[in-house]
Amino acid sequence: MQAAVVHAFDAPPSYSTFPDPTPEAGEQLVTVTAAGLHRIVRSLASGSHYGSTGELPFVPGVDGVGRLADGARVYFGGARDPWGTFAERVCAPSAMCIPLPDGLDDATAAGIANPAMSSWVALTARAQFVAGESVLILGATGIAGQLAVQIAKRRGARRVVASGRNSQALDKLKTLGADAVISLDQPQPALLEAFRAEYSGAGFDIVLDYLWGQPAETVLQAISHRSLRQAAPRLRFVQIGSSAGDSISLPAASLRSSGLELLGSGFGSASLTQIKTAIAEFFQATSAQPFDFAVQAAPLSQVESLWNTPERGARLVFQP
Repeated sequence: MQAAVVHAFDAPPSYSTFPDPTPEAGEQLVTVTAAGLHRIVRSLASGSHYGSTGELPFVPGVDGVGRLADGARVYFGGARDPWGTFAERVCAPSAMCIPLPDGLDDATAAGIANPAMSSWVALTARAQFVAGESVLILGATGIAGQLAVQIAKRRGARRVVASGRNSQALDKLKTLGADAVISLDQPQPALLEAFRAEYSGAGFDIVLDYLWGQPAETVLQAISHRSLRQAAPRLRFVQIGSSAGDSISLPAASLRSSGLELLGSGFGSASLTQIKTAIAEFFQATSAQPFDFAVQAAPLSQVESLWNTPERGARLVFQP
């Protein structure tokens, strides 16, 4: 079969032949119709993600949309190594083949599920969000962050604060439901005061963090109390991505002086059952009322030339 194949961690995948997969017990053979180029796909293909096996060659891709042998249209994930979803065919666990609503086209479903799950799972499974709570989103100007704003609002957030670097995108976030925006493109003292003012004012119960690094350090500094007489409210800080840095410095006092709970959300910290449930819930939600989301579809044969194309407001989706 034809597929995108990773032969080296420092080069884009090439469009070439790869052995066909054979279904094992509990698997379904899926004819792929669309697969999204998500951040995690690039990270795994470069060998930098914690889920990388380090073995070559392999087909990248963590999820996709396709048809089963009986013609059923499904969203699927969890393919067995070394096969990924950037191929004509792939085997997926039967439990991870989720029927798609008729109103959701293949390319949109393949592009939106992964970025949407980053906040849907983080809110529902990890933070145990309840309607009426407030949410701060670090890194809200990216595609996943923009969906996070919409999802938090759709699920009943009392207040959504969006933070990011792109001023034009920050303005758009207000139309997507953000009640306030904080630009990261300001001097550190001013940024600290902006987070501190929001926290001490309207407050936030949950932080969805796509950045880590310095922005996360600033938020954690902003929530630290300087009093022995004030009881700190509970705050769930959910770590999702690390585009601003892989590590932070966390003073011990930040934990002792606040109601901080540090959580992670991703493959490993959320169970497959939780992820599957979240995906089914999300597909029903977006089928009933679509989210603001754009995809750019391209033939899989162009994967090598488009692999490093900067993402500009639309998720790239390859179609075999």
